[in-house]
Amino acid sequence: MKAPGRDSIVWPILIGWGIAAVVFCITGAAGIAQLRFPDPDDAMRLLEVRDWLGGQGFYDVWQHRLGGGAFAMHWSRLVDMPLAAVMLITDPLFGEATSNRIAMVAVPLLTLLIAVAVLARITERMTGREAAILAVLIAPLSPPFVYQMLPMRIDHHGWQVVLALVASYLVLQPPTGRRGALAGLALGTLLTISLEGMPFMAAFVVIAGLAWVVDETRGDFLWALAVMLFASALLLHAATRGPGMLLPACDAMAPGWLAALGVAAIAIALSVAAAPRDPRLRLALLGAGGAASFLALRAIEPDCLHGPFASLDPLVRTFWYEQVLEGLPLWDQSLGRAVMTVALPLVGLGVTAHMAWVSRGNARGRWLLLGALLAAATAISFLVNRASVTANALAVPGSALLLAHLLQRARAIPHAFPRIVATALALLMASPGLVAATALIGVTTLAARPRVAATAHGPRFSPCERFDQVRALNQLSPATIFAPIDITPDLIATGSHRAIAGGYHRNARAMRLVINAFTSPPERARRIVEASGATYLAACPDLNEVNLYRKAAPNGLWAQLEGGVRFDWLQPVAIAGSPVLAWRVVPAVRQSLRSATAHQ
Repeated sequence: MKAPGRDSIVWPILIGWGIAAVVFCITGAAGIAQLRFPDPDDAMRLLEVRDWLGGQGFYDVWQHRLGGGAFAMHWSRLVDMPLAAVMLITDPLFGEATSNRIAMVAVPLLTLLIAVAVLARITERMTGREAAILAVLIAPLSPPFVYQMLPMRIDHHGWQVVLALVASYLVLQPPTGRRGALAGLALGTLLTISLEGMPFMAAFVVIAGLAWVVDETRGDFLWALAVMLFASALLLHAATRGPGMLLPACDAMAPGWLAALGVAAIAIALSVAAAPRDPRLRLALLGAGGAASFLALRAIEPDCLHGPFASLDPLVRTFWYEQVLEGLPLWDQSLGRAVMTVALPLVGLGVTAHMAWVSRGNARGRWLLLGALLAAATAISFLVNRASVTANALAVPGSALLLAHLLQRARAIPHAFPRIVATALALLMASPGLVAATALIGVTTLAARPRVAATAHGPRFSPCERFDQVRALNQLSPATIFAPIDITPDLIATGSHRAIAGGYHRNARAMRLVINAFTSPPERARRIVEASGATYLAACPDLNEVNLYRKAAPNGLWAQLEGGVRFDWLQPVAIAGSPVLAWRVVPAVRQSLRSATAHQ
């Protein structure tokens, strides 16, 4: 194999990624050592992989330690596979505990390497080698982008952005059927991992279709894209769902979505085969194909047109869904978070639009394609905050070009100090998301207020600061614990306990039980907790979820427990070394016997 030449960007990619990986591992060393999950979904992902390696069926992705053993999940095994592969290699060498940490560091950093490499290639294709090297520098400085690929972040979002970038890279190359098929494979895999990728996939196909309307030589790319998208989604769905592949679903790949993809693929292939010379006719054929795809979905799964959360229980929507910031639109975010989300995409859009205006020939076509993809991703991120990772990634080429221009001007400054200042300012201008994130952290730190010392019901307990403090409950013998939704994944992933609910929408009934219990008057809460079969009730004071319960129901169970009120049916249990609070649930029968004995 020939070694990379002097003009290759392979070494800059590896060096830049290596520096970023070392920095992230050093700054995250404490979290790695303590197995501190960035998000409850990362804890649940680890548990899912471990359950699989422990003997749970490949097609069975349910969580059997939640909700009495019947807790439905919609996640895909595709994301589990690289984690499982690392664990199978490292388990015999280092033991399970160390192996978990190795996998949770190696796999996210692998996704970061692939993402940075593809971004560098896109930038090189658009602007040349100098800006491509700067793209390697800028990408890790985008908080929404890099957060999904930090050590310990093992949920599916990192792989989603990698696949979106691969498809984007391919559409920016000279159009061939082979490249279209590979782009379709990337998008089909993206949809199999999570249906969250559906809006970007749809936008991508529309953009590729409009490119064919303008340039009929892009027909081979378009039909190969559509056919392979359907074929790969179908085959991967069958391979990962097995006997359950025909079950209906709106939140994961299912027959209704596959039918829509299949109809679209047939319509696009026939449109290209017809080879109409009139662009207006090509546009009309694509529009008819889109309408047919929509009608196919409507005929098979009409409820999916309203989205997976349309029928969510109102109580669960208020206390859970509307509290998950990454799933909310831009206007429901704080100002600092909103700026951090869209600052880089807006810079990228500005540069991309400028380059499309001043470029000519094929270069203009590439900039128009990149601009359309970036505009679509940015619009989607306005509606769903978590989608901003793709928008921030696609903004990197434009930002890198801007930085290259600013650095060139900075280098022309004759005096050292102004030149250094100009260079620093250039980097900040090209990384506005980092500036916003730094300002947000500073403001949040300065605005942090001391903990409240008391409530209306009496003295408060020591506050929890992190989810992982709930692990002190592992001092108790394995049992079912009635706990708040947010801390449950960490609790069951790091011990042998069972619980009632986690924050997963297919199980809204279980979430409603937990929310109802913590916010209801004590007697009603008692009936809910006893009916769940839980041995213990536990919670961590001052975490966001329980604070919400206290504010919404100042006379509810949690507000009274946190305030020091005690009940006959809850016997306090001492938990050493943690602020987590726990009570043993005393069944009504035992209480009645104890009361009768006291009267005798």
